[in-house]
This record gives sequence, C-alpha cells and structure tokens, in this order.
Amino acid sequence: MRLGVRVVLLALALLPLIIPALAQAGTLHHYEYVFPDSSIDVYDIDNHGSLVKHVSVPTSAGVRGAVASPVTGMLYISYGSDRNRGGSLLKYNLMTDQVVWAKHYSFGVDSMSISPDGKTIYMPTGELASGGVWKVIDANNGNPTASIDSGGTGPHNTVVSPDGARLYLGPRNTNYLVVASTRTHQVIRKIGPTGGVGGIRPFTINGAQSLAFITLSGFLGFQVGDIRSGRILYTVPVLGFPTTRRGAPSARSHGISLAPNEREIYLMDAVNSYVHVFDVTGLPGSPPRPVADIRLIGAVSGKESPCAYDCRKSGWLHHSRDGRYVFVGDSGDVIDTTLRKTALMLPAMANTRKEIEIDFEDGVPLPIWAMNNRSSSGAHVQANNIT
Repeated sequence: MRLGVRVVLLALALLPLIIPALAQAGTLHHYEYVFPDSSIDVYDIDNHGSLVKHVSVPTSAGVRGAVASPVTGMLYISYGSDRNRGGSLLKYNLMTDQVVWAKHYSFGVDSMSISPDGKTIYMPTGELASGGVWKVIDANNGNPTASIDSGGTGPHNTVVSPDGARLYLGPRNTNYLVVASTRTHQVIRKIGPTGGVGGIRPFTINGAQSLAFITLSGFLGFQVGDIRSGRILYTVPVLGFPTTRRGAPSARSHGISLAPNEREIYLMDAVNSYVHVFDVTGLPGSPPRPVADIRLIGAVSGKESPCAYDCRKSGWLHHSRDGRYVFVGDSGDVIDTTLRKTALMLPAMANTRKEIEIDFEDGVPLPIWAMNNRSSSGAHVQANNIT
C-alpha cells in the first residue's frame, strides 16, 4: 500500500503544473492564453498579469484562431493558410502541456468556434478562400465530417450559440451575417444587408440571440442587427476621430466586445489606437450611445513581427469573463472597465490578436471555464461554465 502511494505521488509530481500553488483550494484563477506564432504565453490576470509560462508549439506557419473546452480540457489552435488549401489544426492538452496531434488539411483555416460539449469544431476555410464553406470537424480526432455552405465568400469569423444549436458565420466578402443550424448544417437566416465596402468583419451576439453587433470593412463604427427579423436596426459611426490614415487596415474597427452584463460595447479603433465605449442598454428601442474614448498605450500600427500570415496589425477585443477587463490584441493593453484606462500590459499580446481566457480552480482536474471562440458575447461568456 505504501509503495502504491509513493508511485501515485511520484506520477503527480512529474506532471507539468498548469496552475501555480498560490492560493488555497477552491480559489478561482483567471489566465489569459496568448498565441504568437510558434508559442503559447500564459498570463496570470489575478497576479498583475505576470507571465506563468511560455510554451513552444509548431505553429510557425501563422496562427489564425484558438478555442478551448472546459469539458475535455483541450485547446485547439488553427494555423497556416487562410486560402483554398494548406491549413492546419493543433490539439493541445491543457493539463499535461503536450501536443496531442496536428492535422494538415486540403483547405484553409481561420477563426473557428467549438461546441459547448467540446465535441465539434466549426472551421471557416479562410477569408481569402474563393468559396463560403465552413468545415465541421470532429474535435477528438481532427477529421472533417461535414460542410456548411454560407452562400457567401471568404469564411472568416465564427460564433457558436450558447446552447450549441446555431452557428453565426461571418463571410468577409459578403454583406450578410449568416445563421446556420448545427443539426442540419443548413443556413436558416441572414442578417443584413450590412454596409461597408467589403462585408462582415468581427462580430458578436447577445446571450438571448436577439441582437448582433457587426463591424464592417472600411467603416469606423459598427451596426446592430435584429437576429430574429434579419434587419439592420442601427448604424453607429465613431464621431470626432479621423476615419482613415495611410497604412490603416481595411477593417477600421477590427474588434468588438459585448460586456457580460450586456450594458456596454467596446469597439476597436485601429486608425487612432483607441477603444471606444458605447452604452447599449437602450436597445432595441434606442441606438447605442457613446460614453468613453480610451487611448491605448500600445499603438496599433505597422506589422506583427515575427509573422508569417495576416501580418498587418488591426486589433481585436474581448472582455474577461467577469467583465473587469478588456483585452486588446495587437496593442498589449488590458483595460480596467471601471477606471476606463489601461491597467496591465501583456507583452506577447502586442504582436498578436489571437488570445482567449481560460479559468481554473484549485483542486479541479479540468479548467472550469474557457472561451469557445475569440469573440466575447454578453451573457454568452457565462454559458459554458462547468461547475
């Protein structure tokens, strides 16, 4: 019996630690996982954004997106081409810090989403692809099992609904946000037409799946869509700021996030290196109201370095699960939402817009919560809490 106990203790001691033993059992820890090309950098948000670990992974071909599942404890990173072929997907065990497998596909990849049960990945085939197809991928083995044709072109960003029944698809070169059924893999609704010069860019939804918040190519601002009717309710420009500059990205507002309490929208401004805040409590009856403009410390300009694909900085936004912070990709800023100013700087996030929050609790063998895509969505961020 004693020998058996020693063997178990030795085996546990050899496992890489994912959570520092900094607090008593039952304490919740919030971590920001950042994905520069070829690595994973993990920051402890409860400890002044200190770097917990840096892990090398074979994603040098260019990271496109990341998702994780609290049900399985697995992290997935898409990387490689966002065109018609040459994409890859890596599966990573969060508890052992080991790569499980890496799959290489005949299609491109982009910013995907994962089902609430952790079994299915919905993978866009790339914003530069000629078609409008999302691949349905078995998260266990990485094999494609079905396809969803959005009817648009340039499959780019993806949000799965909190109940796992619907997919929200953003074809970059199409002026409609597309809604599909995860059961039939058929399109059931389109929201639009939107404005802009090049179609749908980053978007998010509220927890009730009644409102969509959509950014557009060539537009500093966002639109609000009624998901049930498919109509655009409001077009909301950013006023009082230059709307273009030399070298500005095609998506001026390449990042939008709805607070967990659904009272505010945070909007990226890659032209001026600002984040703009809007009160959305009047929706749907009255339009969003601007309430704050936050200047970033880390300028969003130039190109990511090193970088293999999609190298121009354009930003990204997501709220923390508790709503306390907003993380700004391509700048490194972490904004305190109460003070409305930068509270932390995460160095790895200055050169990538691929990051997600993953939370752990002492004494629990799996993460208790993880973002199922890179877009935080109102009450949606609470939906996948496994407790």
